[in-house]
Amino acid sequence: MTAGMLLKTVREKAGISQEKLARLLHRTQSCISKIEQDKKTLDVTTFVNWTKITNASEAGIAFLYGIDPATIMQSVLQVTGAA
Repeated sequence: MTAGMLLKTVREKAGISQEKLARLLHRTQSCISKIEQDKKTLDVTTFVNWTKITNASEAGIAFLYGIDPATIMQSVLQVTGAA
């Protein structure tokens, strides 16, 4: 899974449009689209804020450590009883 795929997935799961996320991150919608398509590299601050806004910090950490984010999210959901 690429960073762009992860970020697009968590954004969509959070029900946030590219336009809204762009406003929250002080970026353009075009920038968000390019990041999600892995056509633009993002900085660490944007990555962290993106995962915070989408309530996916655990998935972001997993990605940075090379762990499949889907596995981590499933584990978190099981522990919290949300699965």
